[in-house]
Amino acid sequence: MNNTVYSINGPVVTVKNASDFKMLEMVFVGNARHLGEVIGITDAKTTIQVYESTTGLKPGEPVFSSGNLLSAHLGPGIIKNIFDGIQRPLKEIAKTQGAFLSQGQAVPSLDEEKSWDVTIKVKEGDLVKGGDIFATCPETDLIEHRSMIPVNLAGKIVEVVNDGKYKITDVLVKLEDDMGEVHNITLVQQWPIRTPRPVKKRNPISIPLITGQRVIDTLFPIAKGGAAAVPGGFGAGKTMTQHQIAKWCDADIIVYVGCGERGNEMTQVLEEFSELVDPKSGKLLLDRTVLIANTSNMPVAAREASIYTGITLAEYYRDMGYHVAIMADSTSRWAEALREISGRLEEMPAEEGFPAYLPSRISQFYERSGYMENLNDTQGSVTIIGAVSPQGADFSEPVTQNTKRFVRAFWALDKSLAYARHFPAINWNISYSEYFDDLEKWYKENVARDFSSLRNEMVQILHEESQLMEIVKLIGSDVLPDDQKLVIEIAKVIRVGFLQQNAFHPDDTFVPFEKQYKMLKVISYLYEQTKTYIAKKVPVSLIAKTGIFDLIIKIKYDIPNNNIALLDTYYDKIDDALKTIL
Repeated sequence: MNNTVYSINGPVVTVKNASDFKMLEMVFVGNARHLGEVIGITDAKTTIQVYESTTGLKPGEPVFSSGNLLSAHLGPGIIKNIFDGIQRPLKEIAKTQGAFLSQGQAVPSLDEEKSWDVTIKVKEGDLVKGGDIFATCPETDLIEHRSMIPVNLAGKIVEVVNDGKYKITDVLVKLEDDMGEVHNITLVQQWPIRTPRPVKKRNPISIPLITGQRVIDTLFPIAKGGAAAVPGGFGAGKTMTQHQIAKWCDADIIVYVGCGERGNEMTQVLEEFSELVDPKSGKLLLDRTVLIANTSNMPVAAREASIYTGITLAEYYRDMGYHVAIMADSTSRWAEALREISGRLEEMPAEEGFPAYLPSRISQFYERSGYMENLNDTQGSVTIIGAVSPQGADFSEPVTQNTKRFVRAFWALDKSLAYARHFPAINWNISYSEYFDDLEKWYKENVARDFSSLRNEMVQILHEESQLMEIVKLIGSDVLPDDQKLVIEIAKVIRVGFLQQNAFHPDDTFVPFEKQYKMLKVISYLYEQTKTYIAKKVPVSLIAKTGIFDLIIKIKYDIPNNNIALLDTYYDKIDDALKTIL
C-alpha cells in the first residue's frame, strides 16, 4: 500500500487511511526521506512527528515504513563524538555539508569503516544471556568499551572469531538460542530511545557524586544515581555550574546534552571540552565525554528527542559497569518543544499552555537515573543533573514545579548572587538536598564522624544570618548585641571563604573533600573561640581588627590542594590573633 503525505503543519505530518504503521515507529517522509516518528494513530489518519525541517515537503510525497522504533545505535565510537538530537554525527556531516544541516541526511551514527582492536571474552560452548560481555576494545585512552549480548537474546555460543581488528558491522560471535535459531552478534546494536534499558535491580543510594564544588558537596550533595535540578533565570550561571560539575565530578563518563541552547554557547562548550585535561588521568577530558548538540535553530522535534538519546547512551555505558553523569541543558527548552508540538496536534493545553502530560514526561526522564545492579552482575549508575530556565526566574512556573517533584536535590541559582560575582550562585536559603541522610554513613566512614555536625552548624549560622539581616535592613546593625554581630561575621566567612568559589583559580576550581572538611573545622574553631571572647564582653569590632576573619576567608587561596596539612596550623594562628586583644 502506498502511503502519502496528506497534510503538513510544521514538524507534524499526517497520512490518511494508513494501516501498516506502528505506534512510535521510525518512518521516512517525502522524497528527501526526512526522519520521523509515528506519534498518533486513528482509523482515519496517522500522525507523524518529523525530526528535520519540513521546508519544501508537499502533499502527495511518499512515506516509507522502517519497521523499527526510533533507536540509538550503541557501539564503539560514541565517546568523543558530537551528535545532534537524533544521533547524527555532526563532525562527519560538517565535512560534506558545512556548519548547517541539510535535509534528509542519512549518515551512519557510528563510523562503519574504522577498525577496533577487539579482545573476545567468550568461547565456543559458553552459555550466555542478555547483558553478558562478549568482547572488549579500547574506545579511548580512558574508556574500555565492553560489548554486551543484546538483552533479548540468550543461548549457546556456537562460533567465535579470534582476537584482532574488526569493524562494528563484522560478525564476531554466533549464538544459538533455545529454539535452534542462530543469531549473528556484532559490536553495534540498536535500542529504542524512549524505553529504559533493563537492569537486575535498583540499589539503594549510598555514595556521593564528588563535584569539588564546596556548596554542593558539603551543603547540598547529590548521590551517584541521584537526580538534581539547577533552576535559574537568564545569566544566573546554569551552564557554567553544569560545566564545572562535568569537568570535575568523579563520574567515569560525562554525557552533555545541549538541548535548545544558543549556537555560539554550544560552540564554546565544544571547544572548551576539546581542550580540557582530565584531572584524574592527565588525558583529554573528551576521552570520556559524549556531546549531544541540539541548538535552538535546529528542528524543534529533534530537541524533544535529544534528552532521550542522551539518557539511552548513558544507560548503555552504565550497563558496562561505569558511573555516568548526564547534564541536560536545559529541560525547559525540551518542555517548550513538547508544548509546540502539542499545540500543532491541537491537544487540550494545561497550565501555561504546556500539555497535560508534562509531569509524566518529566518523571519518566528523571526516573531513568539510579544506582543499578546490571544484568551482567556489574554495578553502575546514571546521575541526572538537569538545568531549568524559568522565564523571568519565576520558580512557580510548571516546568520548575514539576521538576521539583521528581528530583531530590534542588540547586536554586540566584541572579543577585551572580551579579555580585558570587559563583556558584546557588542560593543557600532556598536550595536543598534530600540525599544527606542517605550519605551520612559514607561521610562517617570516609570523611570524619563529625562532618555532619559541622555541616549542620554552618547551615544553622547561615539561617540565623538571613533572619538577622531582615532586622539590619530595618534598623541597622549597631543595635544588635555582640553575639548576633558575631553570627553575621562568621556567616560572611562561610559565604565568601567557603561557599564562593573561583573557577579560574588553580586551587579553588576543584576542592578535595578532605580540604572541604578541614576548612569547616577551622571555621567552626574560629566561631567557638570568638564566642568565648564575646562572653568576656570583648566587642566584635576589636576581634575584627585582628584581621582573623579576613585570614580565614583567604584559606581557599592560601592553602594548595597538594598540601592540605597546612590547614592544621590555622588553629594556632586563630589563638595567637585573639591573644593580642587581651
